[in-house]
Amino acid sequence: MKTLKLDSEVMSIIEKKIQMIKTKDEAIYLVGPVRLPVRLDSKTHIFHWYSWLKLNEIIDFGELINRLPSLNLAEFQQSSVLVYGDFEHSEHALVRLHSICHTGDIFGSERCDCGFQLKQSFQMIVEHGSGAIFYLANHEGRGIGLFSKTLAYVLQENGYDTVDANLSLGFQDDERKYDEAIQVLKALRTKPVSLITNNPNKLMALRDSGMNVIGRTPLWGGVSKHNEKYLKTKIERSGHLKEGGSL
Repeated sequence: MKTLKLDSEVMSIIEKKIQMIKTKDEAIYLVGPVRLPVRLDSKTHIFHWYSWLKLNEIIDFGELINRLPSLNLAEFQQSSVLVYGDFEHSEHALVRLHSICHTGDIFGSERCDCGFQLKQSFQMIVEHGSGAIFYLANHEGRGIGLFSKTLAYVLQENGYDTVDANLSLGFQDDERKYDEAIQVLKALRTKPVSLITNNPNKLMALRDSGMNVIGRTPLWGGVSKHNEKYLKTKIERSGHLKEGGSL
């Protein structure tokens, strides 16, 4: 096993930016904040970035850092969160639980509306003054992974909708879980939040966790001829909420 020998100065810097969130015999290690300038239209806004790693054991920070070279973290993705404004203390903050979408967020694909939703969430939070975007790395393809999502796309090109494609590959319609993100959210903020979403499952997950959700902001748009069926399936088969901001 490769290890990294840290001097005291490096460790003292890291310890100021890392915290542990314990969950039974597991732990979530949250690192941040790091200043991250984000360009929206013609103006740069400063967000504060956090990333987290979940391990199936509890170890101290020094051991965690020493193990990093042998964990091969580049082989799988870690989630992160961008916070804006006084997220901890502001009376009203917006939250977006955004599932990673390699094709939509990075490539700008119009097969879905994910890229539009991500960019619009940034803008909404800046205009509001306080909020956070959770970028959930294990949610690709509604939690089935990038390779499986590619297979689902092949089925969709042969007449399957999003739901039937996932089911035909042996998955549930939606395999996503929000436990880790909610634990991190609670570590960053205890005051009420409003959720940017059309997905009732996200609302339910937050409410079931005891988080005080005081509102919902719908996020529809980015419609094209390439994703009309996809968006229609979200409403008709996955129960997404099209109108209004009520819970």
